Amino acid sequence: MSKIKVFSLGGLNETGKNMYVVEVDQDIYVFDAGLKYADDSMLGIDYIIPNYEYLTLNQNRIKGIFLSHGHDEQMGAISDMLIDMPNVKIYGTKFTLEMLKQELLTEHLSLDNLIEVKPYKKVNFGKNSIFPVSLTHSIPDAVGYVLNTLDGAIFYTGNFMFDATMLGNYKTDIGKLAYIGKQGVLCLLSESLYADKRGFTSPNHRMQASIMEALNKNDGRIICNVYSTQIYRIQEIFNAVSKTERKVVLLGKRLESVINDAIDMGYINFDKKRLANIKHVNDENVFVLISDEREKAFSNLQRILKGYDKFIKLNSDDTVILVSPIYDGSEKRAADLLDRLARMGVNTITISNKKYLDLHASSEDLMMMINLMNPKYYFPIMGDYRLQVENANAAKQAGMKEDNILLKLNGQVVEFVDGNLVDSNEFIHVDDIMIDGKTVGDIGELVIKDREALSDNGVVIVAATVNKQTKEILAGPEILTRGFIYVKDNAELINEAAKISLEVIKENTNSNYIDFNKVKTGIRDKLGKYLYKETECRPMILIVLQEV
Repeated sequence: MSKIKVFSLGGLNETGKNMYVVEVDQDIYVFDAGLKYADDSMLGIDYIIPNYEYLTLNQNRIKGIFLSHGHDEQMGAISDMLIDMPNVKIYGTKFTLEMLKQELLTEHLSLDNLIEVKPYKKVNFGKNSIFPVSLTHSIPDAVGYVLNTLDGAIFYTGNFMFDATMLGNYKTDIGKLAYIGKQGVLCLLSESLYADKRGFTSPNHRMQASIMEALNKNDGRIICNVYSTQIYRIQEIFNAVSKTERKVVLLGKRLESVINDAIDMGYINFDKKRLANIKHVNDENVFVLISDEREKAFSNLQRILKGYDKFIKLNSDDTVILVSPIYDGSEKRAADLLDRLARMGVNTITISNKKYLDLHASSEDLMMMINLMNPKYYFPIMGDYRLQVENANAAKQAGMKEDNILLKLNGQVVEFVDGNLVDSNEFIHVDDIMIDGKTVGDIGELVIKDREALSDNGVVIVAATVNKQTKEILAGPEILTRGFIYVKDNAELINEAAKISLEVIKENTNSNYIDFNKVKTGIRDKLGKYLYKETECRPMILIVLQEV
C-alpha cells in the first residue's frame, strides 16, 4: 500500500497559477503549471507564477508535468520552470503541446522533453499509471488525468463542463468517466470557478447568435477583442462571420499563429481565403480580430486607443465588440476602456459574462462529475476560497460526507496512508514569483513597494559634489524632482530642501572624513519630515554624493 500526499503550489484561493502536486511514496506527479495575470495594483508586472522551489529541490523524483489543456493559467509557467529544470518531462495532448511549442521556441528552449499523450492511452510509471480522459472545455484536446495507484485513483479534472452537442475534439466520454468511477476513486480534484452558479453551464456558454446579431445590425468596420486561446469562442465568431461577406484581419502575432495552426490542424473550421493581411485592416467592411499577449487585459486595444499602434486607428464609424470576459481585477481597466471608446463616439458592444458563461463547471456540472466518479474524498480546487466553499456545498448536495471534503489553501498537505485520510500538519512553502520582462524572480515585494511610492509621490534626488582632499562642497546640494512637485512654482520649498541637505552634509563632515551613511540617513530623515509637513507627500529620496 502507499503513502500519498496531495497539495497545491498555486491555484487555491485565487484564479490562475494552477499547479497541483501528488506524491505517491517517492514519485512526484505535477498537474498543470500555470500563470496568473497581474492586476492593476501589480505595477509593471507582466504575470505571476508559483514559487516552484520545492519541485526544483526534488526534480529527480518528478515523473512528469501533466498539462490538462493549452491555456496560460494551466501551462504559462512551463517556459520559466524549464530554465531551472531542463530535464523534466512535459506531457500533453497534441493541440496543447502545439500551443506550448510556440512559447518554447520564442524563448529558445528545447522541445525534446515534450511527450504527447492520447486520451484513453495509459502511460505506465512502475506500479502507478496515468490515464488521460477527454473533457469539454473552450479549447480542443482538453483532458483530465487519472493517476492510478494501489490505493485507488486520484482524478484531476482541470477545467470542464458537460455539453452533449460539443463533439470531436471537445467531446466528453461520459461512459468512460462512469467506468473510472466504478473502479474506485480515492480523491477527486475538481475546479471551483463557477461553483456559485446554479444549474448547468450549457447552453449559456453559446454566444454565436449574439455575435451574428451584432454583425447584422452594424455596418462599417468591426473590431472584436478575444483571448487567443479561446478556440471554441473563435470558432463561434468565424461561424458568424462566414454567413457575411466580411474579410477577417488577425491583429497580433500570437493570435495569428494560433489561428493559422489551428486551421491547418483541423481544430478550427474556416476558409483561409477569408483571412486578409494587415494591409486591409482599415478597409470599410472588414472584421478585425484582436487579442492580447501575456499582458494585462485589453492591453492591445488600449494601445490602439492611445494611438500607439502603427497599423490601425479607431474612428466613430467603428464598432468594437468585447467578447472576452471581464475577469476579477480587470474591472477598472475595462471601465476606463469603455469610457475612452464612448468619448470617441465608437459603438461598443459588451457580451455580458453573466448571461453568457465561459466553459467552466457550474454547480450541476460539478454534482454530475461527483456522481460519475463517486469519490471517497473530494478536493475543491481552482478559484477564490468562497468558490471552493460553494464547490464543497455542491458536493454535500451530491451526497458527499462533510468530513470527506477537503478545503485547503496553497501549501497545506492532504495525506492518505493505505487509502485513508490521516491528520497532517505538514506545510509546503508557497509564494509568488513576479515576472517583469525575461528574468525569472527578478521582482519582489520591495520593488513593488518602491514602484507604488514612485507612482504615488514621485522622487526627490539630492546631488552634491565634494573635494576629495579638503572635503569642501564644490557643487550643490542640487534638488531634482520627478513626479513630486512643479519646480518653478515651488522655488522656496526647493531652496529650503537644499539648505536642509547642506546642513546635514556639514554636520557629518570634517577635514579628513565624510560619514556617507549618516549623511544619507540624515537627509532622508530631516528632508522627509520637512517635505511631508509642507506637502503631506512622502516622495522617494535618493542621495547622490560624489568626491572629485
